Amino acid sequence: MIDGFGAFVGKKSERLVVKLKGEVIFERPFFDVERVIVATGGATISAAAIHECVRHGIPLEFLSFSGAPYASLVSPNLGGTVRTRREQLLAYEDRRGVELGKAFAVGKLKNSANVLKYFAKYRKGADRRTYDFLYRRVDRIEELVRLVEEIEGSRADEVRGALLNAEGRGAALYWEGVERLVPEFSGREGRGAGDLVNSLLNYGYGILYHRVLSAVTRAGLDPFAGYVHTDRPGKPSLVLDLIEEFRGQVVDRTVLGMLGTGFRVGMDGGMLDEATRKLLAGKVRERLATRIKHRGRKHSLENVIHIQARGVAGFVRDGVLYRPFVGSW
Repeated sequence: MIDGFGAFVGKKSERLVVKLKGEVIFERPFFDVERVIVATGGATISAAAIHECVRHGIPLEFLSFSGAPYASLVSPNLGGTVRTRREQLLAYEDRRGVELGKAFAVGKLKNSANVLKYFAKYRKGADRRTYDFLYRRVDRIEELVRLVEEIEGSRADEVRGALLNAEGRGAALYWEGVERLVPEFSGREGRGAGDLVNSLLNYGYGILYHRVLSAVTRAGLDPFAGYVHTDRPGKPSLVLDLIEEFRGQVVDRTVLGMLGTGFRVGMDGGMLDEATRKLLAGKVRERLATRIKHRGRKHSLENVIHIQARGVAGFVRDGVLYRPFVGSW
């Protein structure tokens, strides 16, 4: 991650080089670089570095100071599978869109329940009241899963309202649980939030967003053609659909874990300070690198995101059953 004002990103031979005030602070062969994240408005990137990143399939991602993603550069040759995109759009008008919408909602709800279970298990003996409080919400979220599984319809538009209703009810229960775990948390807020916990969550979601966008693009899918989130110019609906499977397991677990260990958040003008952003980004990357069991094999969470994106493509194109990612607790 590059977040120092005045940083320069360039190419030296076959290596990516980052300089700050003329001093080299990072240098690595392009083949050994996974992605470049720019989190400052004061960085300069050479055309040669951009060309090499594109040639090696390295996405360049841009975040605002609050962690909101505002741009991503990838090769125009990635994801150029016309048949996949045609079928993705056609799926919106038939039962494939319904099944995908239900799968995304089920994934979100199950992962919400499992994140609460994860933090509840450490309180079973030490804080029984909190344990019981969390499990009452878990039980109600799992009831919503059963309701979603019973939803019927012939196209995405017919079921979107019911899916959003279930997701919204589940989110309210989930954030009630988070408030119990983190007393200083006073409710979920999106962009523009100035409190500590929401600022951490939003910054983490910004990092995750780029991972999901990259996976969707590489799978040959159109990031703007989703099934649960409504269409709107400039709104990457499919990315927002798929990211719901991973918010809790990647970002929420990371942030709540940090806060649970007494981590002190630094703020600067209503935003996270540089040291906090760097620490959080590192923790999110560690979480993404965590290897978990998925579909009978061990994968990093980052790789699971790509597996799920390819799963969406395989479902709309070839009818291969899509199953949502559900993390353990």
